[in-house]
Amino acid sequence: MHEYLPWLGNTVAAFLTTLGGLAAPAAWMAGRGVASTWRSPWQAVVYAGLLAAAHRFADYALAGGDLVAPAAFAVAWAVLAAVALASWRRTRAAMMVAQYPWLYVRAGPFDWRDKAAG
Repeated sequence: MHEYLPWLGNTVAAFLTTLGGLAAPAAWMAGRGVASTWRSPWQAVVYAGLLAAAHRFADYALAGGDLVAPAAFAVAWAVLAAVALASWRRTRAAMMVAQYPWLYVRAGPFDWRDKAAG
């Protein structure tokens, strides 16, 4: 776990610490922000890409990793996009039920359904 991986640009522990401790909460908030203004989920993916670039810098500056590691950037972008899209969907579900309570009810943390459907 403390072995340097060139394609990751750092050790697994350092990569996951900066990703989980800094970038993932920011991606969650980005997804919420995009959803709360009724914007497209693709904007959350774009913001996740920007956060992946910020993650590469944080990994470089705080943990001594490589600044330019394309595979690490791609992995971070994929993880952060998944987090941002999950947050977007959860927020959108809450907003749909709050905005249209006569039409929809919650159907789990990420979905809603028609009230007429049962």
